[in-house]
Amino acid sequence: MPLDLIQTELGKDRAELTEQVEALNAQFRHHSAHDVMHGAIEEIDELALVSSFGAESVVLLHMAAVVNKATPVLFVDTQMLFTETLEYQQEVSERLGLSNVRIILAEDEDLERDDPYGALRLNDMDACCNLRKTFPLQKALAGFDGWITGRKRFQSGTRAELDFFEVEDGTGRIKVNPLAHWAPEDVRAYMEENNLPRHPLVAKGYPSIGCAPCTSPVKKGEDPRAGRWRDQNKEECGIHFVDGKMVRAGEKT
Repeated sequence: MPLDLIQTELGKDRAELTEQVEALNAQFRHHSAHDVMHGAIEEIDELALVSSFGAESVVLLHMAAVVNKATPVLFVDTQMLFTETLEYQQEVSERLGLSNVRIILAEDEDLERDDPYGALRLNDMDACCNLRKTFPLQKALAGFDGWITGRKRFQSGTRAELDFFEVEDGTGRIKVNPLAHWAPEDVRAYMEENNLPRHPLVAKGYPSIGCAPCTSPVKKGEDPRAGRWRDQNKEECGIHFVDGKMVRAGEKT
C-alpha cells in the first residue's frame, strides 16, 4: 500500500489545525518542557509518544510517565536493532511503569516481498528505512491526532526555528516537540537529576543509536550523529515529513 494512502486527514481542516497550533504555541511559549508535555496530553485528544528508546529517549518517556503512565508509546522494532536497545526498552518501560507501549513491526508480507533476505539496505538504505520504520510508523499513527517527538533546535538547520507545536503537513496531525529549546547539557542534567538509566551503548561510544548494521561508534571530536549511516549521503531515517515528503537534515523546504 502506498504511503500516501495512509497519510489521511483526521477530521480537521488546515485552517482549524493551524489556529489550534498557534494558540498552543502562544499559551506555552515561556513554559517548560514538562509543561508542554502535560499540556499536549491534556489538550490533544488522541496523542502518542514515538520513541526509539535510544540515547536520549528516556527523558521524554519519563516526562510522559509523570503526567500519565498510560500515554501510548510507539516503539518501532525494525528487526535490525541492537540487542541492547531491545533490552533497554523493556528495562525503561518497567522502571517508569509505562503501561501502553506498543511494538510496531513491518508486515510480514511486506518484508517477504521487498526484503526477504534482509539485504535491502545494501542496495537502497532509504527503501530499507521506509519499509522497516517509516511506513509501519505512519500506519500506526493513522488513528492519532498528534504525536510527541524528541527533536531539538540545535540538531540541524532545518530545526533551527522549531516550535513546541507544529502542523504536520500531509497528515492532518500535530507534532509536539517538548525539548525544542533544549541543549545537550539540558538532556544530560535531566537524566542525572532524575537518576534515569542510560542506554548501555552510550558508554561504548554510541551517542546516537539506530539499527545495528547502520550505526557505528563515534570518535572523539566527531558529530554525535556521525555514526549513523557513516560515509553515506543520508542523515535521517525519514519519519519526519514536510508536505507529505521525507526531508533530511540540511535540505531546504
